[in-house]
Amino acid sequence: MHSPFPPLSAGPIDIVYLWVNGNDPLWRAKRQQAAATLHSHTRMAAYANVEGRFRDNDELRHSLRALERFFPDHGHIYLVTDAQSPAWLAAVPGISVVDHRDLIPASSLPTFDSGHIESYIHRIPGLSERYFYLNDDVFFGAPVVLDDWFWPGGVWVSWSDEPPVSDEPLRPDATALDNACRRSIQWLRAHPVPGYQHTFRTFAHAPRPMCKSLLTTLEQLAPDMFARVRSTVFRAWDKPAIVSDFLLRWALAQGHARLREYAHQYLCTSDADTTQDLDRLVARNGQLAFFCINDTTDDALPHDPRLARVRDALQQMFPLPSRFEIQQNAQASQAGSSTTLSSR
Repeated sequence: MHSPFPPLSAGPIDIVYLWVNGNDPLWRAKRQQAAATLHSHTRMAAYANVEGRFRDNDELRHSLRALERFFPDHGHIYLVTDAQSPAWLAAVPGISVVDHRDLIPASSLPTFDSGHIESYIHRIPGLSERYFYLNDDVFFGAPVVLDDWFWPGGVWVSWSDEPPVSDEPLRPDATALDNACRRSIQWLRAHPVPGYQHTFRTFAHAPRPMCKSLLTTLEQLAPDMFARVRSTVFRAWDKPAIVSDFLLRWALAQGHARLREYAHQYLCTSDADTTQDLDRLVARNGQLAFFCINDTTDDALPHDPRLARVRDALQQMFPLPSRFEIQQNAQASQAGSSTTLSSR
């Protein structure tokens, strides 16, 4: 059967990041005003408006260093932000800052829900057909072999290490990703694909190999799902997650995604054994296909030692500045650095 996708050798693979500096006073005032004006009946998800979701702990800088080390042949990088730009970012070819206002209708702004923002990234002008999408707390951890992420008919995906999701209605006390799994399966049950078996698991916090044509097709097939997630200001427990669940599950059902296992590590910064996890991560530098450092230290102040430990580990793993860093800032980072839409 003829593949609808170009061969992997046809052009570069672009990179899309979401990034936010939660310490920016102007942005914080915008966030506080948005939260204060929400209606009391708004179905905000757990952890939708906590510090760890928006804190910048220098993850993006090191994710770009990992990208340059492990995938030097990547295409253009698009950094999607809310009227912000990292202070250390150099004005060099190969990377562009894309403001929310350039993608999302003004009537839907501001939004602080990564799921809402993600639903528009396939509309970035000039974006390659195949691209990787990453939150800035996700890192490549070993040399990227494109055949491990893309195949002629679509993309490879993997399940998370989280426990299975129960087959029941959406629950206000469940995580947003658990409910997103249920919401996606509800839609697929209403639009059945012969022979497809539903799996009640969430997907790994990983670099996401994406095909722009799949998202464009799905947006036409499921406008209701896109409209739901595009109605949010903060993440809501009863809304779908297009990029991190619905697209992947639909692509599996349609035969445009296949499952595989990757060597990976996922850790949360508030866990009691984070220091040991970080030591293990540093020891496995270059051996993991990807890793994710989820900021769950919602009570942390800027100089919290838990945050410093993460920065130190990343600096050990990726000490060399990327070409996207202003030299002065790069030197300061090397001397000892030390503010992401979190994956939760």
